[in-house]
Amino acid sequence: MGVILKLMPKKKPVPEIIPATSPASFNIAPYLDFANHHENATHKDIEELCGKVLKYGFNSAFVNPYYVGFAKKMISNKAKVGTVVSFPLGQELQHIKVACAQEAVVAGADEIDVCLNVGLIKEANWDESFAEMEAIVDGVKNMKKEVIVKFIPEVGLLTPDEIKKVATLIADSGADFFKTCSGSVGGSRGPEVNDVKLVREAVGDRLKIKVVGGIATFEQAKTFIDAGADRIGTSHAVEIALGSEFVPKQGSGE
Repeated sequence: MGVILKLMPKKKPVPEIIPATSPASFNIAPYLDFANHHENATHKDIEELCGKVLKYGFNSAFVNPYYVGFAKKMISNKAKVGTVVSFPLGQELQHIKVACAQEAVVAGADEIDVCLNVGLIKEANWDESFAEMEAIVDGVKNMKKEVIVKFIPEVGLLTPDEIKKVATLIADSGADFFKTCSGSVGGSRGPEVNDVKLVREAVGDRLKIKVVGGIATFEQAKTFIDAGADRIGTSHAVEIALGSEFVPKQGSGE
């Protein structure tokens, strides 16, 4: 009597999720700064953040200053590492802000987001506000000119005229980005598409724009990008990326 061999079905390869590249799709990952600025963030949390930045192809991992060196070791030059200065209130003394920004450069930060003193803006103390911006930009760029500097004026606390005025000063200071909000100041509204339009009206393409504040879906992020934003900062980068149009890649996978 012959032996009956039972053939086992071949296992189907697990699809790897990668951004779609068809004309009908939009790969949003390079626009995203994936952030963890929680006060209870641990080394394990930052390691997970960096792993997801590399997995999904986000622009950067944004971490608190303490973790810049650690994140840089995790990411190396495969993506960028960013951090924040005077976060979120912006009311440290100027020389302290400069020193913190320079320490971030030494630790390996590629991008530095600095909260401005909103009180100076509300008082229309433009000279002192601009002097602070220039000092920070000079302090960073003289150490490493490739480091990106962004200033955060908290648009939810400003009038349209104040937004346009501070955008002009940020551009004149030599900074690279206008960043709408810290995302951590209570009592102020989040970013609006009109904020992006106001900045563009004031400075054209002299500045790039980073939008931050409660952005958690692909649709929200894409709306701001379509309006002229160059970057989105969020702690929901994975959810945003998976909400875009993705296609499965057969053959390898996790």
